[in-house]
Amino acid sequence: MTKKTFCLVLIICAGLLLPLFPAPPAHALEKNIIFRGGPAGGTFQLVVDAIKAYPEVQGLSTVRIMTEPSAGSLQNLREVHAGQADFGLVYSGHAYLGRIGLLQDDGNLYNKVLAVASLYGAPAQLVVRKGSGIHSVKDLKGKRVGVGSPGSGAFANCELFFKHLGIWDTIIPSYIGYNEVAIAFANKQLDAFWLFTTFPSNAIALAARTGKIDLLNLDAEAKASGFYKKYPYFTARTIPAGTYRRVKHNTRSFQDSTLWVANAEVPEEVVYRLLSTIYDKKGLHHMGEQNPALKDMNLRSGSSGVTIPMHPGAIRFWKDKGLL
Repeated sequence: MTKKTFCLVLIICAGLLLPLFPAPPAHALEKNIIFRGGPAGGTFQLVVDAIKAYPEVQGLSTVRIMTEPSAGSLQNLREVHAGQADFGLVYSGHAYLGRIGLLQDDGNLYNKVLAVASLYGAPAQLVVRKGSGIHSVKDLKGKRVGVGSPGSGAFANCELFFKHLGIWDTIIPSYIGYNEVAIAFANKQLDAFWLFTTFPSNAIALAARTGKIDLLNLDAEAKASGFYKKYPYFTARTIPAGTYRRVKHNTRSFQDSTLWVANAEVPEEVVYRLLSTIYDKKGLHHMGEQNPALKDMNLRSGSSGVTIPMHPGAIRFWKDKGLL
């Protein structure tokens, strides 16, 4: 056999054998995933860091997660919709209002954002100095108030609630959040500050170590003003006595739930594999150890209280568990 003929035979044989060795499926190729959290020191960022840090997630051959901080819920909603992030954490109220074009000062439809799981509840917490004479939200007129950073869920919900009560235009707002706002409060640059996060909050604990603080009852004003009727995705929540130093009474407030969301174009298999990894027994134990807010994470709660349509990968996972 001549050399030319021999090479031709090899090419033909390779062509015949090719169908026996198909290319790997698209979902088997490694995909870099951008997962948006929140401001440094906030629960959003701690949660996405906990997901990334789980060894079983790091061991997935198909996914490499890159967690990135952000301003918070609203920025995450917009970036996930635009495909600038694959995953993010968003308050359920913002996800719902964004889907139907009813966000404050934003009529865009964020319909490429789909739910993956419901993670935990986050209550509003309004901190004042003990003995300041501030006993209700309406007493904040003319006061310097930390309202959260623009683009954050804390800021959006503060603006929503304060406008509902008719006092938004009467306060002196400071647009900072979490650790920075606690330091400003300790330095007496603020009379009060608002957070929308799980408890105990490190920022409020820091403020409590530097002086005597108190928390305001927000539930009473929410009920009296019809806030729950207008925004039914908020629910009442109690912050127990002793959560923060020298705060010896239960504090009634309201909360929204936190959704893990995905862009509609994220492959179904990626969502399914991540859920399967996080929501097994070891994964849930890991999450609970990483943050007190996640101690109650479980299969049943993960599929309940979702205000927007689910991602196909999430539908497949929750159906497999018999929970959808």
